[in-house]
Amino acid sequence: MPFRRAVRVLAAAALSVWTAFVPVSRPAAAESASPQGASAVVFAYDRFGEDQNPSISIRIDQFEAHLDELTDGDYHVLPLPKILDALRNGKPLPDRTVAITIDEASRSAFTEAWPRLKAAGLPFTLFVATDAVDRGSPTHMTWAEIRQLAAAGVTIGALGTSTQSMLSRSPDQLAADLRRMSDRFQTELGKRPAVFAYPQGEYSLAVRQLVVDQGFTAAFGQQSGVLHPQADPWSLPRFVMNETYGSADRFELAANALPLPVSDLTPDDPLVTVNPPPLGFTIADGVGDSSKLACFATGQGRTALERIAEDRVEVRIKDPFPPGRARVNCTLPATDGRWRWLGVQFLIPE
Repeated sequence: MPFRRAVRVLAAAALSVWTAFVPVSRPAAAESASPQGASAVVFAYDRFGEDQNPSISIRIDQFEAHLDELTDGDYHVLPLPKILDALRNGKPLPDRTVAITIDEASRSAFTEAWPRLKAAGLPFTLFVATDAVDRGSPTHMTWAEIRQLAAAGVTIGALGTSTQSMLSRSPDQLAADLRRMSDRFQTELGKRPAVFAYPQGEYSLAVRQLVVDQGFTAAFGQQSGVLHPQADPWSLPRFVMNETYGSADRFELAANALPLPVSDLTPDDPLVTVNPPPLGFTIADGVGDSSKLACFATGQGRTALERIAEDRVEVRIKDPFPPGRARVNCTLPATDGRWRWLGVQFLIPE
């Protein structure tokens, strides 16, 4: 399998800014890297070839390298509903199962990504923000084009009425927006989506509950990590791909990631009330040598860890995060250059 590039990354001294979140030494021990039950990596894209928007767009050559890796390597790219059904019902999934998602329904997703994905025979999910489509924005798809994708087998998911953070609106406003969004899907596509993606990956426990109440069976953020049967269905992780973090090395490393299952995660609400947040969790049995766990916080690098019990870990984040989004990524080495991965995103109010 073409996995040499990821091994070189782990031995390198640095790999852009992103290396702050990944250990750079290859694991010396030989713990088992076999997945415990079903797992899957989900990638999140937004726009394609829009050089003026590098934070949300990926270069075409980068995207083509990703597709080459998926089609040439030992991966199983499956429709997202099939993966979610397997996780929900205890069905097996092949090792290195991958799903592709695209947010926003931009024009470049239709003109650049869709032809390449179709030519490669790779399924994907399109999360649609309805207001821009309704306005007839020239930067977005039309409903006719979205129906064309749906007819071709593309899974259509919901991204809310807009790409703005849901945390800026009241619960009543959000509930009304979600109902209006669902009605638009019913009118234009004849059914309401079953899966949801939080705009910008931002949500709180209150927002999560609104999404549950609207009947969505799963919802995705933008924290890094791997799907597994014990993961919360309404706060599922995805590896975000853009121009800055879309190198072939990073993609390959993420595509080969394994889950790091934990329980009793605190704080349970991503919306921070204590800064720095008192992050802690209990590591599941059988995932390897937990003494090799390493955690990295946005802007602070590697953090100190304190063991409260044999598998209970508290992450000692040194400094308060500035307002906005912040992340802590924790990794645990497996064999063959693969890593178990847990990502937590926090939202720090102004």
